[in-house]
Amino acid sequence: MNGFVVGDVAYAVVLGTALGVGACLLVSLAPRWGAPSLARRIAPYVRDVTDPRGLDVSAGAGWSAFAWSAFAARRLGRLAGGEAVLARRLHRAGWTIDPATFRGRQLAWAVAGLGAGGALIVGLVLVGRGSPALGLLPPVAAVAGALSYDAWLTRAARSRAARIEEELPTVLEFLALCLSAGEGILDSLRRVSEVGAGELTAELRGVVVAVGTGSPLAESLSRLASGLEIPALTRAVDQLVAALERGAPLAGVLQAQALDAREDAKRALIERAGRKEIYMLFPLVFLILPLSVLFAVFPGIFMLRLGLG
Repeated sequence: MNGFVVGDVAYAVVLGTALGVGACLLVSLAPRWGAPSLARRIAPYVRDVTDPRGLDVSAGAGWSAFAWSAFAARRLGRLAGGEAVLARRLHRAGWTIDPATFRGRQLAWAVAGLGAGGALIVGLVLVGRGSPALGLLPPVAAVAGALSYDAWLTRAARSRAARIEEELPTVLEFLALCLSAGEGILDSLRRVSEVGAGELTAELRGVVVAVGTGSPLAESLSRLASGLEIPALTRAVDQLVAALERGAPLAGVLQAQALDAREDAKRALIERAGRKEIYMLFPLVFLILPLSVLFAVFPGIFMLRLGLG
C-alpha cells in the first residue's frame, strides 16, 4: 500500500511538472497589455547606440523569458559578488560574454541540474527504490551544475594562459627583430599582430586598436598585462614600459625578456615532467606490484589449502 501511494505521488509530480511548464509557455506567449517601457519608447531614436546591427528593438521587450533570466542573473551576480574579478576571468579565458550573461548561463546550468535531480528522483521512486535521503539530490545537482560551469571557465582561462606563455618568447623575439630592422615599437606591434595568429597576437591587435583610438601605448600595454595576469607577460610589459619611459634600447630589452621567457618555459616543462613521473608511480604501486605479489603468492596458498605442500 505504501509503495502504491509513493508511485501515485511520483506520477503526480511528473504530470504537475508538465502542466506547470505548459502554463509557463502559454503565459510567455500571451500579449502584454501594459504600457511600453521607457527604453522601448526611446530606442528607435537612438538605434545606432542601442542596436548597431539594425535589429528590431521591440523584440524581446517586456518580461519575456530572456528578461526573467537577465533579472535572475543580476540578482545572482549581486549575491555572488566580484563582477570585476569575473570580468577579468572572462577576459583571460577569451570569452566574449559579459558577467551578467555568464551568471545567466550559470543559473541555467543550476536549473538544469535541479531538473535532472528531480527527474532522477521520480525515476527511482517509480522503480521502487525511493528513500527520504533522495530529497537532497536536486539541490546538490543544482550546485554541481553551477560549479561545473564555473570550473569550465577556470579551465578555459588556465589553458589560454598556458598558450599565451608558450607564444610569448616567439612574439618577443619577433618584436626585437622588427625593432632591430629600424621599425618603431608601434609599427612592430602592428606587424606582429597582423602576421601572427595566436592568442597573444590577438591581444596585441587589441592594443594596436586602442592606441589608434587615442590611448597611450604604455597604458594600453599595462592594461593588457593586468587583464591577463600572467607573470612572464607582466614582467615583460613592465620592462618594456620602463624602457619606453627612460629611452632605453627596446631591442635589447625584448631579447633579454625573450630569453627569460624561454628559461621559464624550460623550467616549467621540467617541473611538469617531474610531476608526470610521480603520477606514473600510482599504477605501478597500486596495480602492477599487487598483481605481481598475488601471482607469486596465490599458487602457494592454493597448494597449502589442498594439503599438497
